[in-house]
Amino acid sequence: MTAPVRVVVADDHPIVRAGIVGLLETADGIEVVGQAADGAEAVAIAEATRPDLVLMDLRMPVLGGAAATERIVGADAGTRVLVLTTYDTDDDLLPAIEAGASGYLLKAAPQEEILAGVRAVAAGETVLAPSIAAKLVRRVRGEASAPTPALSPRELEVLRLVAAGRSNPEIARQLHIGEATVKTHLGHVFEKLDVNDRTRAVTRAMELRLL
Repeated sequence: MTAPVRVVVADDHPIVRAGIVGLLETADGIEVVGQAADGAEAVAIAEATRPDLVLMDLRMPVLGGAAATERIVGADAGTRVLVLTTYDTDDDLLPAIEAGASGYLLKAAPQEEILAGVRAVAAGETVLAPSIAAKLVRRVRGEASAPTPALSPRELEVLRLVAAGRSNPEIARQLHIGEATVKTHLGHVFEKLDVNDRTRAVTRAMELRLL
């Protein structure tokens, strides 16, 4: 007989976690070997049980799903991770894929799709919800065709100080410019990088290798 797919379920919502476990336990060829309420617990249980697959939520306390995924995949190449989450934004999707997740499904997916995804990822395949696949294609095409934004030397200087954790008044003092000028430079940076806040400006600049 074929050995069952051994799965750890990681989700911080007890009711949701119980529902996922219940679904898996009714399926043929799948065995739930552990449950985790946060990312750190998922890492520990994966290390102890060496499952075939971890079904991973993303937004969890203590340690987020993407960071937990990176640790699990890095520690044991035999354990694969399938993200099962409510969120499909770029800020959630890309870190999870970069961390080594082999699949990304939404909790709203039909039960049959989730079970098929578990079996496929455990078998070495990559599984993406249709909306996620479309989002990745659009992003790759957009980045392939769009030129890297050009920041002025002063804008880069301001952004480096933001990345170093400096506040606007601190940046103004260090560069010997007015605080209003700092805000103006940041406004230009936000517009060029198509972001809305300081944190995303820094991460986006890193993605584009501007920092």
